[in-house]
Amino acid sequence: MITLNASKLVSFSFPRTIAPLTHSANLRPFCTMNTNYDPQLDHIFDAKRSFRTQMRRELKNMDPILRSQEDDAVQRVVLEAPWFKNSTSICAYISSNALREVETSKIVSAILSNPAAEGHVQIKKKLYVPRVEDRNSNMRMLRISSVDDLVLNSMNILEPTLVDRNGNPREDVMKTTDPIDLIIIPGLAFDRSGRRLGRSGGYYDMFLRKYQELVKKQNWQQPLLVALSYSMQIVENERIAVTPHDVPIDALVSPSGFIPISPVALKCQKIEGNLLYFILGRPACATDHLSSHFAHGILGNWL
Repeated sequence: MITLNASKLVSFSFPRTIAPLTHSANLRPFCTMNTNYDPQLDHIFDAKRSFRTQMRRELKNMDPILRSQEDDAVQRVVLEAPWFKNSTSICAYISSNALREVETSKIVSAILSNPAAEGHVQIKKKLYVPRVEDRNSNMRMLRISSVDDLVLNSMNILEPTLVDRNGNPREDVMKTTDPIDLIIIPGLAFDRSGRRLGRSGGYYDMFLRKYQELVKKQNWQQPLLVALSYSMQIVENERIAVTPHDVPIDALVSPSGFIPISPVALKCQKIEGNLLYFILGRPACATDHLSSHFAHGILGNWL
């Protein structure tokens, strides 16, 4: 069992290595997507560019105390969710303070330590994290077993090294023999219809399209795509302009809880609700905050 100090993970100050300035030491989502697009879509890209500027400004001005509170609330929702506890293979981003992303430090710590509940056997979780390969929207998800496997690139963004401490290439999620259960995704803005505004690089959309094609080829079940969001990042439906290249998310996690969008996510919520009904003896509702937390603690021993 790996024991980590979650307080150190909050600022992600643990790596001692800075990656050399190469193509892999890149700009995570600040570069534009290299693709041939229809000139008729110019207005969509203009709208996205303008909205990104607005969202970056609002995130920059977000109260630090509120940000910290919402970071904790979002991660707590994830860590207590049956769909997280029941996942054995997970892709998750390593949050960057500079990009003002929702923190994932406690989530990463929980996946890597993954302690078994007393009297129960718990399967070790696998964690894959992003490494941007170039400026052409190519991103890989490589497996890590420790935060020591991460290095700072030239933009002070943490990413996995290409090889492990023994010099062996890291396991690439596109070459694994088992499917991914859950992909945790960042972004600048989201709506309740599944639209997501990224940072213009197109890295996540390209990776998700490639992985979804692999899943179809292997006849696996598609992973649950969950985005983490501050309250202010959830906007009205259709406020986010989209193109055919944009991959919709299945669900959002905000400080107020899990927001299912796709049929798969709605099914997850229904299953959770049925289990809570079994424990509480009545349908669970929004006012069951404390009861739900208690029930999730019990469910964690079963799932």
